[in-house]
Amino acid sequence: MKKMIAMCVLVAPLFATSAFAQNAPAAATATPAAPATSAKPAAPAAPAATNAQQDKMKACNTQAAGKKGDERKAFMSDCLSNKPAAAPAKNSQQEKMTACNKDATGKKGDERKAFMSECLSK
Repeated sequence: MKKMIAMCVLVAPLFATSAFAQNAPAAATATPAAPATSAKPAAPAAPAATNAQQDKMKACNTQAAGKKGDERKAFMSDCLSNKPAAAPAKNSQQEKMTACNKDATGKKGDERKAFMSECLSK
């Protein structure tokens, strides 16, 4: 007798879930129809906002060509956050490198390394 009761207790939820499952899809199909019509007016506003971000991302990607790893990650972070102060610092470092390379002509090996280190640290 105890075995029969235990079996009924275990089998009863199986029948109950199938009865509830038949009602669940009907409710699920009725619910999405209402939000779909109200969601359409908001959809055109979202692409306009993402286009500005996409344009910014494209511009930063073209400028980041040739950079890899942490250097690229740092550059993209600065570029996307619109921090214009970082750009002049990079140009001044490039200008230093160009000037030091011109001054270091004729020097080789350890002498050149020491000169370049001193020149770039100014």
